[in-house]
Amino acid sequence: MSEDSRGRGRRAARRRGRRAQPRRRRGLRVAAWTAAGVVLLGGGSLGWFYFKLNGNLRSVDIDQALGKDRPPNVDNGSMDILVLGSDSRDGANSEYGADDGGSARSDTAMIIHLYEGHKQASVVSIPRDTMLPRPACPTGKGKTSAPRQRAQFNEAFTIGGAACAVKTVEAMSGIRMDHYIEVDFTGFKKIIDNLGGVELTTTKPIKDDGSHLDLPAGSHKLNGEQSLGLVRTRKSVGDGGDLGRIQLQQAFIKALIKQVKGVGVFDSPKKLYGLADSATKAITTDKALGDVKSLASFAQGLQGIGAENMHMITLPVGPDPLDRDRVAILPKDSKMVWDALLADQPIPAAATEHSNGDKSSAGSIVK
Repeated sequence: MSEDSRGRGRRAARRRGRRAQPRRRRGLRVAAWTAAGVVLLGGGSLGWFYFKLNGNLRSVDIDQALGKDRPPNVDNGSMDILVLGSDSRDGANSEYGADDGGSARSDTAMIIHLYEGHKQASVVSIPRDTMLPRPACPTGKGKTSAPRQRAQFNEAFTIGGAACAVKTVEAMSGIRMDHYIEVDFTGFKKIIDNLGGVELTTTKPIKDDGSHLDLPAGSHKLNGEQSLGLVRTRKSVGDGGDLGRIQLQQAFIKALIKQVKGVGVFDSPKKLYGLADSATKAITTDKALGDVKSLASFAQGLQGIGAENMHMITLPVGPDPLDRDRVAILPKDSKMVWDALLADQPIPAAATEHSNGDKSSAGSIVK
């Protein structure tokens, strides 16, 4: 080969290297976004935009608020998380009802039990209208609310915020909550919109003036507003109460998990960042999850759980003898639930045989 030919070959190789370099850099940038993960959907190192997302988060120091007056921490590899949906009517949430002056209630409440290995989960939904004893709770500025022998469950959050909600759940169940996560109305909508909507099928039309939802029977891709309407719907499904709404919520969560598994957010840096940004703005956590790195690590441990790995029930309840618009806990049946979770065992079918909670037909409306 002539010197001239060798020179041309070297120059061509350098040109190919220069052309390849931008592609490698683009690939590294996409990999960095992908490694960031979505805080609620799979975690990972949050790279260079860690501080932006970290500034979005709000947290509550549950341990400091409650001190040592809590159930023992059972170290068997399982984990229990209290998840609340906040229904404050102030600010951006005011369109869902009259302004309540900034107070809020737990419109949705679920205990998520992750079994050892975090490959399976049980979810226990707590009807907000459940009547139960409420313990004395810290209310801020050194004050404490008086205990009540008979109180509505969702009032605990109104009285003392996250700490009182956690303390009430722990007093009811005898199970220490390892973590706390709260999501508000507006944040929920943005998460769904950034996800690209949720696909599900309704077997019957749903028209509910209270939640502003109007869906014909058939297949739908619900945006954030419609998704929020679905999980708030109650008067037009089942018996018109909270038990029917819980059935819709559980069906929606399973549809959402399936959507997350197949949406391909990691292929789109823009969608990935938008979802992480909206998720971190939407939630309040306990202090242990109050930074992005901890929250992402926690979320990464959940990514192996699919809808088929989740057993969802409603807390065993029956009619409240003093108020037909409220429900009361069935002591023997609920004890079976708590005993099973404390032992990190599946919830026995017998626990829900007598409960009104899982007998609503509302769950069959969504699939």
